[in-house]
Formats: sequence, structure tokens, C-alpha cells
Amino acid sequence: MNAHSISERLPGPFLAAGAGPDGEAMTREEIQAKVQDVLAEVLGIDEDEVTPRATLTGDLGAESIDFLDIVFRLEQAFDVKIAQGELFPENLQQDPEYVQDGALTQAGLSALREKLPHAEIDRIEDDPRLARVGEIFTVDAIISFVERKLGAAA
Repeated sequence: MNAHSISERLPGPFLAAGAGPDGEAMTREEIQAKVQDVLAEVLGIDEDEVTPRATLTGDLGAESIDFLDIVFRLEQAFDVKIAQGELFPENLQQDPEYVQDGALTQAGLSALREKLPHAEIDRIEDDPRLARVGEIFTVDAIISFVERKLGAAA
């Protein structure tokens, strides 16, 4: 499949990883615009609802099945590979070192910080119930993740 046929299916122009319209590294604003496009399309919402502080689950209505589609579309839009568990945590609830009585332990919070530096862990530190974990995934966190990913690919 050539780049032209891929670009026809993407929400914006197809560019090399980390490249903006002029072939230079993408700015945060360019990354934000593409992330907004992806999230609006996946979640079936207006782009103006996709603000940097919006949480994926609470504000934008994302459900667990949407996370797979978000990862897939980000991979396409930015021409990157996102490993399983790299953007969103997996099997967190299964580890008794990380979760006790329905809440993240300090070890769990530390593990999230280490594995997911883009996530906003501070949002739940004062009340680390598992039900609140979705709050750490904001649009801004996704933008930061893509920035790091593109920087590593450069």
C-alpha cells in the first residue's frame, strides 16, 4: 500500500513520523490538531469538545472499546507503533502490590508514573480509587504521549 492510499483514509494529510506540512518536526499545536481529529472521529463528537483538559472517559465519553480504536488511529495518523499497554495501562487490577481494597497503592501510583509518564497521575493521588483511573487520561496527556513518541522516533 502506498502513502497516497493511506492518506486518503486519514483525517489529515499523511506525513512522515514527526513531520509537519513543511517536512519539519511537528509543533505541539500540529500534534494537538491531529489528536483532536482522531479523538473526535473515534468518539463521534465535535472537535471543539476535544479540549486539552478534557478527560477521555469523563468528559468525552470514551469507553474501554474506544481505547483500542484510539491507539490504532493514532498509529495511523502519526505513523508510529504503540505497544500494548504503552498508552493505557493493562491488567493493573490484577496485581495485589498495586491495588488493595479497590484503590491504587503507593507502589501502584509509582508504577503508573514510571510506565505512563504522559498520564496525569497527580489528578488521583489524593483519592486513588480504581474508579478514578480514567481521570488521568486527558487530551493533553495523549498529546504529550505523541510528542514523546515522535521525539523517540526522530
